[in-house]
Amino acid sequence: MTDQVHLAIALERAGWHPAAWREATARPHELTSPRYWRDLLRAADDAGIALATIEDALAITDRFESVEGLRRDRVRGRLDAVLIASYVAPLTRRIGLVPTVTTAHPEPFHVATGIQTLDFASRGRAGVRLVAGASAAERANFGRRAAAIDAIPTSGRVEDSAEILAAFREAGEFADVLSRLWDSWQDDAIIRDAATGRFLDADRVHNIEFEGEFFSITGASIVPRSPQGRPLITVLAHQTVPYRLAAEHADLVFVTPHVDGGRPGFSLPGILSELDAAAEDLRTGDEPLRVFADLLVLIEDTETAARAAAARLDEWDGEPLASDARIVVGTPGDIADAVRDLAAAGVHGVRLRPARQPADVVAIAEQVVPLLRSTGTLRADDGEDSLRARLDLARPESRYAREEEFAL
Repeated sequence: MTDQVHLAIALERAGWHPAAWREATARPHELTSPRYWRDLLRAADDAGIALATIEDALAITDRFESVEGLRRDRVRGRLDAVLIASYVAPLTRRIGLVPTVTTAHPEPFHVATGIQTLDFASRGRAGVRLVAGASAAERANFGRRAAAIDAIPTSGRVEDSAEILAAFREAGEFADVLSRLWDSWQDDAIIRDAATGRFLDADRVHNIEFEGEFFSITGASIVPRSPQGRPLITVLAHQTVPYRLAAEHADLVFVTPHVDGGRPGFSLPGILSELDAAAEDLRTGDEPLRVFADLLVLIEDTETAARAAAARLDEWDGEPLASDARIVVGTPGDIADAVRDLAAAGVHGVRLRPARQPADVVAIAEQVVPLLRSTGTLRADDGEDSLRARLDLARPESRYAREEEFAL
C-alpha cells in the first residue's frame, strides 16, 4: 500500500466531453495546430505531472459508433499521436510522452521504430499505450480485414466474443514483438572507432526470429537501442482478458474503478486482486506492474459552477456524459480528495482525463497539483532523467545480452 501517487493526464482533442469544443474557453480552430498541443503538454510538464497519454484512433468515428448518420456536432479528425509526441519531445523537459497506438493495423516494426525514435527525441521519456482490435470503420480505412470487433457482446464480457479474444491475443504478440525489437541492439553495439573503421559490432545486433499466430518476423530494429532500453508499454484494462494482457506484457496499466454503488465489477479492491492473480500467473521478472486509476474530471472554483458547466455541456450534446471511468465534477479540492482516496487504496498513480481542454488542464496544473503537493500526496520528482526511472522502473537489459552471458 502507498499513500503517495504519481499523477498522469490523458489528452483527447478538445477534451473528454463530446461538447467540450463549444465551450468559450476551448480552442476549436487550433485542435490541429502544433501550438495547441505544445501549450497543453508544457502546462502539464511545468506542473510536474509524470506522464501524458495522447489519444488516437484510425477512423473519424468514435469506436463502435456507426458510420451511418454520423453526428456533425462532435469533433471529427485528429493528428497522429506519435507525431504529436515527437513534435513536443524537444519542447518539454520532464513529462513522459505516451501516444496511443491501435494494434490491429499498424505493423509492430513501424511502431517499434517510431517509439524508439520518440525515446531518443525525448531523451528517455517515451512510452506507448496499446489498444487491441479494430472497429468496422477502422477496417474500412485499411481494406485488409473482413471481420474484427464491431461491438461489445451483450453480456459485456470479452470472453464471449471470439473476435475480441483474437484481438487481445494479437495485442499480446504485438507487445512481445515490440520488446524483442527494442532489445535487438545491445547497448554497446555501436563502436564508432574511426581509427579501425569499425562503426558497428554486428555480433551485438540480433534478428529476433519471432513466429506467432499473427506475426512472423525475422530481423532487427533499424533504430539502435534507445535511452530507456525499452520504452514503457501501457494498456487500459477493464476486465479479466485485458487484465491478463497487462500483467503479461505491460509496464503500467490504467484501470477504471468506481465508488461503492457504481458499476458492478469495478471496485478497486477487486481490480487489484485480479491484477495480482494475473501477475502471479503470467508475469516474469521482478518488476511489479504499475497500476494507475482513471478519473474523468470537470473543475470549477465552486461545486455550483462545476455542475452548471457539466449541465450546459450535456445539454449541448443532447445526452448526459457517460464514461468507462468515474466522473468527478467539482472543485479542485474535490478532485484532490478523489486522488487522495485512490492513493490510500493502494494504486501507484492516478490519470486525470480533463473534460475540457485547455480549461481543465489549466485547473489541474495550477490548482489540483499544488493541493496534492501540499498534502504530500504526490510522489516527489527526484530529478531522474528517464520516464522509467521516474516511475521507479529499472532499465531492462537486452535479452540477447543475457543470452550471451548464459552461453559463456
